[in-house]
Amino acid sequence: MASSPPSKRRRKNLTAFDDAFETLLATSSSVNRLSPVVVFAHGAGAPSSSEWMIRWKEMLGRALHAVEVVTFDYPYISGGRKSPPKAEKLVPYHAEIVKRTIAKYPGHPLILAGKSMGSRVSCMVACEEGIHASAIICLGYPLKGLKGDVRDLTLFQVTVPIMFVQGSKDALCPLEKLEDIRKRMKSISGLHVIDGGDHSFQISKKYLQGKGSSKDEAEGLASQAIATFVSGFLGWI
Repeated sequence: MASSPPSKRRRKNLTAFDDAFETLLATSSSVNRLSPVVVFAHGAGAPSSSEWMIRWKEMLGRALHAVEVVTFDYPYISGGRKSPPKAEKLVPYHAEIVKRTIAKYPGHPLILAGKSMGSRVSCMVACEEGIHASAIICLGYPLKGLKGDVRDLTLFQVTVPIMFVQGSKDALCPLEKLEDIRKRMKSISGLHVIDGGDHSFQISKKYLQGKGSSKDEAEGLASQAIATFVSGFLGWI
């Protein structure tokens, strides 16, 4: 027995449902295709135009398939100061850069990244109201201050996933101390150690020769580790 054709009202409802379903799929697909935007802060000793920052800006962009990696200079750089103010005083300016970036790329996942001091300030910015980061990348987190004090308070406040990349010979971040802190943090964290690396990931030629590797290989492995960690939360990098 042949089934009767649907009524005009039913056909209209089915068409409306199909249109809505297709719109939902298209929207979801579009959101999933959005690449992250990265705001990358420099360390205390060199501006965003330094060779180190430019190289890592390019590596982060490639590893994360970022729509843009935004770099900037803290005001003290152009103000002629030789040393930065306390990290807390850098937060408002940094947060403003982040907010402008979010406005420029609405809907794109936000990743905060920083070298040394910039990574510490990034963690502080992640705790600010209105900042919703998907992850933080800390390149050489300065866990120990110049006077030997342990700067871990902000790490215990952060709830955003954090990826640490640290040199095994970094005097400013003893790995055993960082490991103890990671166990007590609220946020999920990852750690990639650059074997033989110092605070800026420099590795002596003698050490590299003994390992049969190169600086490019060491940094490439670090980039892969960052991408793997972040993709665990974004899922589609």
